[in-house]
Amino acid sequence: MRPLCGFLALLGAASCGLYLLSARLRPGGPLGAGRSLKFPSDLEELRELAEFLQYYKQEHQSYVLLLFCAAYLYKQSFAIPGSSFLNILAGALFGPWMGLLLCSALTSVGATCCYLLSGAFGKQFVVYWFPDKVAMLQRKVEENRSCLFFFLLFLRLFPMTPNWFLNLASPILNIPVSQFFFSVLIGLIPYNFICVQTGAILSQITSLDAIFSWGTLFKLLAIAMVALIPGTLIKKFSWTHLKLDEKDQSVRLLNGRKSS
Repeated sequence: MRPLCGFLALLGAASCGLYLLSARLRPGGPLGAGRSLKFPSDLEELRELAEFLQYYKQEHQSYVLLLFCAAYLYKQSFAIPGSSFLNILAGALFGPWMGLLLCSALTSVGATCCYLLSGAFGKQFVVYWFPDKVAMLQRKVEENRSCLFFFLLFLRLFPMTPNWFLNLASPILNIPVSQFFFSVLIGLIPYNFICVQTGAILSQITSLDAIFSWGTLFKLLAIAMVALIPGTLIKKFSWTHLKLDEKDQSVRLLNGRKSS
């Protein structure tokens, strides 16, 4: 019960802090009549939130940046789904390259916080709820201990890997935090790039004619090319450098979907 109580206390404190930041510590007074901030759950809510924050960002850029970072780290640290919406929002608010840099850094820091929280409070719960997945992943990690970083990179690049589970299970598998951090930083760059670029493009499209402009088409082509990178790297390195069974591909054990 002590680990659970400690985790709930941290979750409550973080939730309270994020609420105060979004609802009480608003520079310049209320954000708007009856307006409240919440995590978007669909594209329509994401579009409305992006428009609202873009307007508010004109006078309070540092505050919007602080709020975005706090919200992103909150989701990542506590393995809450929906970070892809925040990646798209970053592209709309901060542009494609600043958004990519920001999301890559926040993803790595947030995932590391999740790693540390799991190591401190969640080991027993992860093993209890996912015994088979932990056991299988433990076997694969030990088989690839000599090239552990590339194995971790492979898992991050693989489109079907549930990143939330890797974040929770890594401290149980005795994966060094440094290798964990840099595998997240590098391995999720293609995924973050696609989401951020999508947000940047959507924020710039004001009419149907803008969709078929050369600039937009070039960006869509760049996104398509980056989307091919994970598959290319997996095909090149996985079967020659890693000890993986082609039938299960080491990722079937996770039986999940891509989630940051």
